[in-house]
Amino acid sequence: MMSRKLPNPSLTRSSTGLLAIGLGLSVAIASCTPSNSTNQLTSNLPNSSPASSTNAGQNNEGQLVRIGYQKFGTLNILKARGNLDQQLKKQGISVQWIQFPAGPQLLEALNTGSIDFGHTGEAPPVFAQAANAPLLYIASQTPNPKAEAILVRKDSALQSVADLKGKTIALNKGSNVHFLLVKALADAGVKYEDVMLKFLPPADARAAFEQGRVDAWVIWDPFFSAAKRATEARVLRDGEGLVANREFYLAAKPFNDKYPERIKTVLEEIKKADVWAKENVTDAAKLLSPELGIDVATLEEVLQRRPSGVQSISPDIVKYQQDIANTFLKLKLLPKAIDVKEVAQTTP
Repeated sequence: MMSRKLPNPSLTRSSTGLLAIGLGLSVAIASCTPSNSTNQLTSNLPNSSPASSTNAGQNNEGQLVRIGYQKFGTLNILKARGNLDQQLKKQGISVQWIQFPAGPQLLEALNTGSIDFGHTGEAPPVFAQAANAPLLYIASQTPNPKAEAILVRKDSALQSVADLKGKTIALNKGSNVHFLLVKALADAGVKYEDVMLKFLPPADARAAFEQGRVDAWVIWDPFFSAAKRATEARVLRDGEGLVANREFYLAAKPFNDKYPERIKTVLEEIKKADVWAKENVTDAAKLLSPELGIDVATLEEVLQRRPSGVQSISPDIVKYQQDIANTFLKLKLLPKAIDVKEVAQTTP
């Protein structure tokens, strides 16, 4: 994907890219089956990439819970331990785990009815709601602002976010780090239009970063810690003081309405897995290492830094998400205004 400067907010930063989250998604991820092909529609989606799955697609009514997960998080730990599978098996229900490269793609699948439950960061649900995805915020992890950052190479002349003016930055479009970059640039007095963006998934972004094809990379854990340890990259700015960086648990609203007890069971097992991981950092790192392809030491660092705790959706969290939506709308990155509280299962 070519780097591009964005001088005109009405171009590229409107419905052309992010509105595609909600348009024609049945073509993009109709069955969530692996594919090496890229069609015209999926090339317009935020950092589109096929999802990994086995026999994903239509739910067998009453017999299956389909869970979308990414390459790190409590859901990843829960999958690796197998506790949820065992718990639901007692009720005659199977669990299907479907892996996605990032939150935007996961919510594309939720929109098309290909998954019932999943997790993403803060920004993807905002774009998905704007695309009329039938999502519902169920719960969130404790904020973890130090788990994402703007990286530069160790020999880079760039010393501050202000130095990014006119530079090329790699990031995952529509993700948490997209919001981090927006906030960091504003805090440094740099206009969003004054940087060049290259939208790439983590693996491609790291290659571009190491090869010097981009000046900076905005990335989240565990990719952040892995790259920092392997390349001695410098942190130009992390999320501390800028963003909360929450991980959200989201359900397809029709599924939640029909099977609230199943969602309750999933959340109960998530909480147990979260506590276990915090109390058994080394064991959790060893469990995840072969599945993620990341060394144990790096995962220990990530897990030790990661706060534990699964929280209900409070009015303050809804307000924060609304601030994100308003920020992206002002930048003409969001195709329309949304009201986050309409899709939030809140607890005072």
